[in-house]
Formats: sequence, structure tokens, C-alpha cells
Amino acid sequence: MEYVICSDLNDLHITEEGSSRGRMGQRRYNNEDPSEFKSKNLFAERKRRQKLSERLLALRALVPFITNMNKATIIDDAISYIQDLQRNVKVLQEQLSEIEASSEEETKPRSEETEAADEMKKSGIQAEVEATKIVENKLWVKIVFEKKRGGFNRLMEAMNAIGFELVDTTVTTSKGAMLVSSCVKGIYGESLQVQQTQELLLDIINGI
Repeated sequence: MEYVICSDLNDLHITEEGSSRGRMGQRRYNNEDPSEFKSKNLFAERKRRQKLSERLLALRALVPFITNMNKATIIDDAISYIQDLQRNVKVLQEQLSEIEASSEEETKPRSEETEAADEMKKSGIQAEVEATKIVENKLWVKIVFEKKRGGFNRLMEAMNAIGFELVDTTVTTSKGAMLVSSCVKGIYGESLQVQQTQELLLDIINGI
């Protein structure tokens, strides 16, 4: 408070400047509307919820089966779907590993067969069949063909299928080739012709 003293007692005035200023300052502070801060917070919250709703809609669109449309169920169904996908990925990876392993096993014999064929070619060895009649129903044969895995077994199966029986058979391999020497007779005792037998056996080894 400020006291002003005049020469005349009647002119004595008391002025409360400090308190007046305090009220004015408080009045100016109160001029800032609190609802403005509240509206800003509401806007930010509304925007956050809108983004969350958009993300949930996008998630719902990716999940093929939703049991309920509330937020918690959408998230639970999405988790289950992702877990199923992870299990499927694991199964497919295991199957792919098995396929790759089997491919490597198949590639190795093929490379060996290619080497055998190259070795035969370098050595000047060709697939051929020679046949000589021993008696009416028995021939001696010499068969030369490319060495392949399971080749001899396929030769035996094919000869049995056309009614040939091998007796006293010897098998040797050299320079990528397989040499089979044997006596051949008909299973049913029929007469064997040299030229016809050679042609049949040559067709067999070319198909091995």
C-alpha cells in the first residue's frame, strides 16, 4: 500500500497500488482458457485411436479367419494365424532340405556315369554284343556297355523278361565299361538265333 500525505489533512489519500496490480496480473492469467489445453489433448487422443483402429482393420484384412470383431479377438486370431504360418514354414523348410539332400545323392551317381562314359570314349570302347552258338538252344555272349549304377541288375531283369537265362556269368569293369560274359539259353528250351539274340541284347543295353 502507498500512503500520500498532504499538507491538508483533508487531502489524505491511501492508494493500494500493489493489490490492484496483483489482481490485474491474476486477471490476465485467467484470460488463457483451460479448455484450449483440454481440446488439444482430446485431438491427440482421437488421432491415436484412429491410427489404432486403422491398424486393426489392416490386420483383420490379413487374417483369413476372425472369430469376433473386438480388438482383443482380432489380435488373438492374428497371433494364432502367425503361429500356424511359422509351423508351415518349418515343415516346408524340412521338406526342402530333404529334396536338396536327395538331389545331391542323385547328382553324384550321374556325375560318376558321365565320367564312365567319357572314360569309355577316350579309351575307344563302344557298347557291343557278340554271340556264338554253342548248341541249338545255348549261346555264349559277350556284352559291353557303359558302367552305370544298377545297370547289371536292369540287364538281368530285361533278359529274364524276354525268356533268356544266364549261366556261368562273369562281370568285370574297366575304363568306365562293364563286360558281361555268359552262356545264354532259352528258359523254355527253344532254339536261339545268333543274329536275333544280338539285336535283342543290343536294344537292352542301349536302354539301360
